[in-house]
Amino acid sequence: MSHYNPVNPDNRIGDLIDAVCAPKYLEGSETHRDAMARIAGTLKDNDDHFDEILPILREQRFLPAGRIQASVGAARQTTAFNCYVSDTIEDSRLGIFQRLQEAAQTMGLGGGDGFDFSTIRPRGALIKSQGSGSSGPVSYMRVWDTMCETIASAGNRRGAMMGVMRVDHPDVEEFIDAKRTAGELKNFNISVAITDAFMQAMWDDTDFDLIFDGVVFKTVSARALWMKIMRSTWSHAEPGVLFIDTINKKNNLAYCEVIAATNPCGEQPLPPNGACLLGSFNLTKYVFITYYGKNRIPQYHFDSLQLTRDIPPIIRMMDNVVDRTIYPLEAQEIEAKNKRRMGIGVTGLANAAAALGYDYGSKDMLSFMTGVMTILRDEAYLTSIQLAKEKGAFPLFNDEYMNSPFIQTLPEDIQRGIIDNGIRNSHLLSIAPTGTISLFAGNISSGIEPPFSLRYDRRTLMSDSSVEWWPIYDYAYDVWGIKGKTSADLTAQEHIDVLCVASSLVDSACSKTCNVGDDVKFEDFQQLYVNAYKGGASGCTTFRPASIATRGEVMRDTSMTEDDGAVCTINPVTGERSCAD
Repeated sequence: MSHYNPVNPDNRIGDLIDAVCAPKYLEGSETHRDAMARIAGTLKDNDDHFDEILPILREQRFLPAGRIQASVGAARQTTAFNCYVSDTIEDSRLGIFQRLQEAAQTMGLGGGDGFDFSTIRPRGALIKSQGSGSSGPVSYMRVWDTMCETIASAGNRRGAMMGVMRVDHPDVEEFIDAKRTAGELKNFNISVAITDAFMQAMWDDTDFDLIFDGVVFKTVSARALWMKIMRSTWSHAEPGVLFIDTINKKNNLAYCEVIAATNPCGEQPLPPNGACLLGSFNLTKYVFITYYGKNRIPQYHFDSLQLTRDIPPIIRMMDNVVDRTIYPLEAQEIEAKNKRRMGIGVTGLANAAAALGYDYGSKDMLSFMTGVMTILRDEAYLTSIQLAKEKGAFPLFNDEYMNSPFIQTLPEDIQRGIIDNGIRNSHLLSIAPTGTISLFAGNISSGIEPPFSLRYDRRTLMSDSSVEWWPIYDYAYDVWGIKGKTSADLTAQEHIDVLCVASSLVDSACSKTCNVGDDVKFEDFQQLYVNAYKGGASGCTTFRPASIATRGEVMRDTSMTEDDGAVCTINPVTGERSCAD
């Protein structure tokens, strides 16, 4: 099927696309062109709409997330939603195993799932009906992990999970240490939900109560607990941090839902039974070249007008997914149709910026990103307003929607449009990691991440359980001969700057890993999380290869390079990345 021909002769990206991406997204002998016609035909409003979206999809200007490519209009029975969050886990044996069963159903249809384990009573707490003590939430997480290991999800991939625990839960210290033992909870990414009250206590260096069901089980030093989290992620790249109060204050639907967890990649904070559609505009496809002088010197430009034109038909297309897919659970379908969430973002940002001459993390690059994200934000919201005129606002829309801090950042004409007409989709924007779909587009830089390396050998677990190595190149380097900055070339603060600017321009969250070099001191490292919090980010994830490079271990890559939510690993010695499929 190879539709991408690399310049470098040893670049095996075409073979990798055929061997890895095609089986995920294509049916039988279907080509990429066929698949995009299948998607456009299934999601069109009418023939004119079909004619608009087909070239956008075929030219890969927009990359629907993996679940959409695999399921929409296909014979295979999978959900088009990449990610879900579980219903609240009731603190009873029946309630716990009910959610476990529902998670199995969700993963069986191809959806990743997130869970808030804070609702389960802590280890040792009395179970009155049995006269014995609880084994605690971490023990139940191991049951989930075994289930996930056992059930192979649809589309040649295994399920992916996010486990979240509030920082004020009595078992939070056990949770922080839960993945230190090799092989423990390997199908989970884990994050601590940090509250504003905790951050204030940490700054004030005061005591902090760990509470369950209104009962104080333990009192700890807030600063010591913060340092425990920081040391764990310094040494083991986990847990991640979610600023849960920031998430809820920013939420467009704060008036009708409370968020306690995210999808496996972290870019979608979702309520119980929440679901979200994902897709990304491929910014490399909006870069065009003109040549000057006798020597035909290339000049790179960005076609913002074409991007502006492409957004409305894609938003219209994605809205139709809500009504034209299957759902693992009825509660998920009700939730999706009541709110019509989607998470549209960008990918290839670093490659496009490098072509335009902007160093990653520089002021010029941040300005370019702001311009692109502002176009996406405004056009997406304008289109959703137009859809509300035609098809109706999402059912739970009311005047309180206008109280959202994010909505109040929109231009006045857009706010007036929402007041007058409502809006079709409660949320429209997020930044996903886009691992496999970015690979499918020629190994463009993923999401808003810089390239990991300009050339590396990728170790991939094949569908027959064999392992193959694939030499591949960064797209900008291979196609344009441009050597953009890689993650190792950047300061940690430059990563944080990109994260915070991007976060301010999306109504959900951003998946972004802040790589930390071995020259960064621990005191500066933990300050990065404080800077992310102060900068308005919904969370922060770091990766410090220096902590494990000397052991040659394969470590989880918290950038989650697999677009459909798998747990990923990175070898800091070889630079190789792989994902559990």
